Amino acid sequence: MMTTETVEAVLEHDGPNGNGNDNSSPLSGLKGILEAILFVSGEPLSVDRMLGVVEGVSRAELVSALEALQGDYAAEGRGLQLVEVAGGFQIATRPDCATWIKRLERTKEGARLSRSAMETLAIVAYKQPVVRAEIEQIRGVDSAAVLKTLLERRLVRIVGRRDAPGRPILYGTTRQFLQAFGLKDLKDLPALRDITELKQAEPFTVPNLDEDAGVSREEDRPSTSETESKDA
Repeated sequence: MMTTETVEAVLEHDGPNGNGNDNSSPLSGLKGILEAILFVSGEPLSVDRMLGVVEGVSRAELVSALEALQGDYAAEGRGLQLVEVAGGFQIATRPDCATWIKRLERTKEGARLSRSAMETLAIVAYKQPVVRAEIEQIRGVDSAAVLKTLLERRLVRIVGRRDAPGRPILYGTTRQFLQAFGLKDLKDLPALRDITELKQAEPFTVPNLDEDAGVSREEDRPSTSETESKDA
Protein backbone atom coordinates (compact mmCIF):
# COMPACT_ATOMS: atom_id res chain seq x y z
CA MET A 1 0.00 0.00 0.00
CA MET A 2 1.27 3.47 -0.88
CA THR A 3 1.27 5.57 2.32
CA THR A 4 0.71 9.30 2.70
CA GLU A 5 4.43 9.82 3.26
CA THR A 6 5.25 7.90 0.07
CA VAL A 7 2.84 9.95 -2.02
CA GLU A 8 4.19 13.20 -0.59
CA ALA A 9 7.75 12.05 -1.26
CA VAL A 10 6.96 11.27 -4.90
CA LEU A 11 5.26 14.60 -5.42
CA GLU A 12 8.09 16.46 -3.71
CA HIS A 13 10.78 14.63 -5.68
CA ASP A 14 9.11 14.93 -9.08
CA GLY A 15 7.74 18.41 -8.61
CA PRO A 16 4.16 19.42 -9.34
CA ASN A 17 4.38 18.26 -12.97
CA GLY A 18 6.21 15.02 -12.22
CA ASN A 19 9.60 16.05 -13.69
CA GLY A 20 10.96 18.67 -11.33
CA ASN A 21 9.39 21.70 -13.03
CA ASP A 22 6.81 23.89 -11.37
CA ASN A 23 4.89 25.19 -14.37
CA SER A 24 2.28 22.46 -14.65
CA SER A 25 -0.64 21.03 -12.70
CA PRO A 26 0.08 19.80 -9.16
CA LEU A 27 -1.92 16.70 -10.12
CA SER A 28 0.79 15.50 -12.51
CA GLY A 29 2.67 13.54 -9.85
CA LEU A 30 -0.58 11.85 -8.82
CA LYS A 31 -1.34 11.14 -12.49
CA GLY A 32 1.93 9.26 -12.75
CA ILE A 33 1.12 7.15 -9.69
CA LEU A 34 -2.35 6.31 -11.00
CA GLU A 35 -1.01 5.52 -14.45
CA ALA A 36 1.48 3.07 -12.94
CA ILE A 37 -1.02 1.16 -10.80
CA LEU A 38 -3.56 1.05 -13.64
CA PHE A 39 -0.90 -0.26 -16.00
CA VAL A 40 0.17 -3.14 -13.75
CA SER A 41 -3.32 -4.05 -12.48
CA GLY A 42 -4.46 -5.88 -15.61
CA GLU A 43 -8.10 -5.25 -14.67
CA PRO A 44 -10.37 -2.25 -14.09
CA LEU A 45 -9.75 -0.47 -10.78
CA SER A 46 -12.57 1.35 -9.01
CA VAL A 47 -12.04 4.77 -7.45
CA ASP A 48 -12.51 3.25 -4.00
CA ARG A 49 -9.83 0.64 -4.65
CA MET A 50 -7.40 3.28 -5.89
CA LEU A 51 -8.11 5.40 -2.82
CA GLY A 52 -7.20 2.37 -0.71
CA VAL A 53 -3.85 2.11 -2.49
CA VAL A 54 -2.97 5.80 -2.75
CA GLU A 55 -3.44 7.29 0.70
CA GLY A 56 -3.30 10.97 1.49
CA VAL A 57 -5.46 12.23 -1.37
CA SER A 58 -9.15 13.03 -1.46
CA ARG A 59 -11.68 11.43 -3.78
CA ALA A 60 -12.06 14.73 -5.64
CA GLU A 61 -8.30 14.97 -6.19
CA LEU A 62 -8.10 11.39 -7.43
CA VAL A 63 -11.04 11.83 -9.81
CA SER A 64 -9.52 15.07 -11.13
CA ALA A 65 -6.23 13.28 -11.76
CA LEU A 66 -8.04 10.49 -13.61
CA GLU A 67 -9.88 13.01 -15.79
CA ALA A 68 -6.59 14.78 -16.54
CA LEU A 69 -4.97 11.44 -17.40
CA GLN A 70 -7.88 10.65 -19.73
CA GLY A 71 -7.25 13.99 -21.43
CA ASP A 72 -3.57 13.14 -21.86
CA TYR A 73 -4.39 9.82 -23.49
CA ALA A 74 -6.96 11.48 -25.74
CA ALA A 75 -4.18 13.53 -27.36
CA GLU A 76 -3.69 12.90 -31.07
CA GLY A 77 -1.35 10.09 -31.97
CA ARG A 78 -1.61 8.09 -28.73
CA GLY A 79 -2.08 4.34 -28.96
CA LEU A 80 -3.61 3.95 -25.50
CA GLN A 81 -6.70 5.30 -23.80
CA LEU A 82 -8.07 5.39 -20.27
CA VAL A 83 -11.56 3.92 -20.34
CA GLU A 84 -14.27 3.53 -17.73
CA VAL A 85 -15.51 -0.06 -17.82
CA ALA A 86 -16.99 -2.65 -15.44
CA GLY A 87 -17.30 -0.15 -12.61
CA GLY A 88 -13.68 1.00 -12.77
CA PHE A 89 -10.92 2.48 -14.92
CA GLN A 90 -8.54 0.59 -17.19
CA ILE A 91 -5.76 1.47 -19.63
CA ALA A 92 -6.59 -0.07 -23.01
CA THR A 93 -5.45 0.14 -26.60
CA ARG A 94 -7.30 2.37 -29.02
CA PRO A 95 -9.68 0.68 -31.50
CA ASP A 96 -7.86 2.12 -34.51
CA CYS A 97 -4.74 0.15 -33.51
CA ALA A 98 -6.57 -3.19 -33.65
CA THR A 99 -5.11 -4.19 -37.03
CA TRP A 100 -1.53 -4.04 -35.79
CA ILE A 101 -2.36 -5.69 -32.48
CA LYS A 102 -3.91 -8.63 -34.33
CA ARG A 103 -0.72 -9.02 -36.34
CA LEU A 104 1.21 -9.29 -33.09
CA GLU A 105 -0.94 -12.07 -31.70
CA ARG A 106 0.86 -15.35 -32.09
CA THR A 107 -0.36 -17.08 -28.96
CA LYS A 108 -3.65 -18.83 -28.40
CA GLU A 109 -6.74 -16.94 -29.46
CA GLY A 110 -9.70 -16.27 -27.28
CA ALA A 111 -12.29 -19.02 -27.16
CA ARG A 112 -15.21 -18.50 -29.51
CA LEU A 113 -18.73 -18.51 -28.18
CA SER A 114 -21.20 -20.28 -30.42
CA ARG A 115 -24.62 -18.90 -31.26
CA SER A 116 -26.18 -21.18 -28.65
CA ALA A 117 -23.85 -19.76 -26.02
CA MET A 118 -24.65 -16.21 -27.11
CA GLU A 119 -28.38 -16.96 -26.92
CA THR A 120 -28.01 -18.28 -23.39
CA LEU A 121 -25.77 -15.41 -22.32
CA ALA A 122 -28.26 -12.87 -23.69
CA ILE A 123 -31.11 -14.50 -21.76
CA VAL A 124 -29.09 -14.41 -18.54
CA ALA A 125 -28.02 -10.81 -19.13
CA TYR A 126 -31.53 -9.45 -19.74
CA LYS A 127 -33.54 -11.63 -17.34
CA GLN A 128 -31.10 -12.07 -14.43
CA PRO A 129 -31.40 -13.48 -11.91
CA VAL A 130 -32.73 -16.43 -13.88
CA VAL A 131 -32.95 -20.19 -13.31
CA ARG A 132 -32.00 -22.85 -15.84
CA ALA A 133 -35.59 -23.93 -16.39
CA GLU A 134 -36.51 -20.42 -17.58
CA ILE A 135 -33.56 -20.39 -19.97
CA GLU A 136 -34.56 -23.76 -21.40
CA GLN A 137 -38.19 -22.67 -21.73
CA ILE A 138 -37.07 -19.79 -23.93
CA ARG A 139 -34.46 -21.72 -25.94
CA GLY A 140 -36.40 -24.96 -26.20
CA VAL A 141 -33.33 -27.15 -25.59
CA ASP A 142 -31.31 -28.43 -22.65
CA SER A 143 -28.87 -25.74 -21.55
CA ALA A 144 -26.88 -27.45 -18.80
CA ALA A 145 -23.73 -27.83 -20.88
CA VAL A 146 -23.81 -24.32 -22.32
CA LEU A 147 -24.26 -22.88 -18.82
CA LYS A 148 -21.24 -24.91 -17.72
CA THR A 149 -19.26 -23.34 -20.58
CA LEU A 150 -20.31 -19.82 -19.55
CA LEU A 151 -19.46 -20.54 -15.91
CA GLU A 152 -16.01 -21.80 -16.93
CA ARG A 153 -15.45 -18.69 -19.03
CA ARG A 154 -16.51 -16.59 -16.01
CA LEU A 155 -19.14 -14.77 -18.04
CA VAL A 156 -21.92 -16.16 -15.83
CA ARG A 157 -21.96 -16.82 -12.10
CA ILE A 158 -24.24 -18.37 -9.50
CA VAL A 159 -25.92 -15.55 -7.59
CA GLY A 160 -28.11 -17.57 -5.21
CA ARG A 161 -31.10 -19.89 -5.10
CA ARG A 162 -34.74 -19.15 -5.77
CA ASP A 163 -37.14 -19.58 -2.87
CA ALA A 164 -39.16 -22.28 -4.63
CA PRO A 165 -39.48 -26.07 -4.52
CA GLY A 166 -36.07 -27.62 -5.13
CA ARG A 167 -34.40 -24.22 -4.57
CA PRO A 168 -33.11 -23.95 -8.16
CA ILE A 169 -29.86 -22.07 -8.79
CA LEU A 170 -30.08 -18.46 -9.95
CA TYR A 171 -27.64 -17.25 -12.60
CA GLY A 172 -26.37 -13.75 -13.37
CA THR A 173 -23.58 -12.11 -15.35
CA THR A 174 -20.13 -11.26 -14.04
CA ARG A 175 -17.65 -8.42 -14.09
CA GLN A 176 -15.76 -10.31 -16.81
CA PHE A 177 -18.94 -10.17 -18.91
CA LEU A 178 -18.88 -6.38 -18.68
CA GLN A 179 -15.20 -6.34 -19.64
CA ALA A 180 -15.65 -8.71 -22.58
CA PHE A 181 -18.43 -6.60 -24.11
CA GLY A 182 -17.01 -3.20 -23.14
CA LEU A 183 -19.90 -2.23 -20.88
CA LYS A 184 -19.65 0.21 -17.97
CA ASP A 185 -22.55 -1.53 -16.23
CA LEU A 186 -25.74 -3.43 -17.11
CA LYS A 187 -27.52 -0.16 -17.90
CA ASP A 188 -25.34 0.02 -21.03
CA LEU A 189 -26.94 -3.11 -22.48
CA PRO A 190 -28.65 -2.23 -25.79
CA ALA A 191 -32.43 -2.18 -25.83
CA LEU A 192 -33.93 -5.48 -26.93
CA ARG A 193 -35.62 -3.78 -29.87
CA ASP A 194 -32.17 -2.77 -31.16
CA ILE A 195 -30.85 -6.34 -31.24
CA THR A 196 -31.08 -8.36 -34.45
CA GLU A 197 -31.99 -12.04 -34.37
CA LEU A 198 -29.34 -13.95 -32.43
CA LYS A 199 -29.56 -16.84 -34.90
CA GLN A 200 -28.18 -14.52 -37.58
CA ALA A 201 -25.31 -13.29 -35.42
CA GLU A 202 -21.72 -14.33 -36.00
CA PRO A 203 -19.95 -16.34 -33.28
CA PHE A 204 -18.33 -14.01 -30.74
CA THR A 205 -14.70 -14.33 -29.66
CA VAL A 206 -14.27 -13.67 -25.95
CA PRO A 207 -11.08 -11.74 -25.10
CA ASN A 208 -8.55 -13.60 -22.98
CA LEU A 209 -9.41 -12.09 -19.60
CA ASP A 210 -7.63 -14.86 -17.72
CA GLU A 211 -5.39 -17.85 -18.36
CA ASP A 212 -8.35 -20.24 -18.64
CA ALA A 213 -9.15 -20.35 -22.33
CA GLY A 214 -10.65 -23.85 -22.55
CA VAL A 215 -14.24 -23.96 -23.68
CA SER A 216 -16.57 -26.91 -23.87
CA ARG A 217 -17.82 -27.72 -27.36
CA GLU A 218 -20.70 -29.92 -26.16
CA GLU A 219 -22.99 -27.03 -25.36
CA ASP A 220 -26.37 -28.36 -26.43
CA ARG A 221 -26.01 -32.03 -25.57
CA PRO A 222 -27.98 -33.39 -22.65
CA SER A 223 -25.81 -33.21 -19.55
CA THR A 224 -25.06 -36.40 -17.62
CA SER A 225 -23.92 -34.47 -14.56
CA GLU A 226 -25.92 -31.29 -14.25
CA THR A 227 -24.80 -28.35 -12.15
CA GLU A 228 -27.92 -28.23 -10.06
CA SER A 229 -28.19 -31.93 -9.32
CA LYS A 230 -25.22 -32.16 -7.02
CA ASP A 231 -26.08 -28.98 -5.12
CA ALA A 232 -29.87 -29.32 -4.86
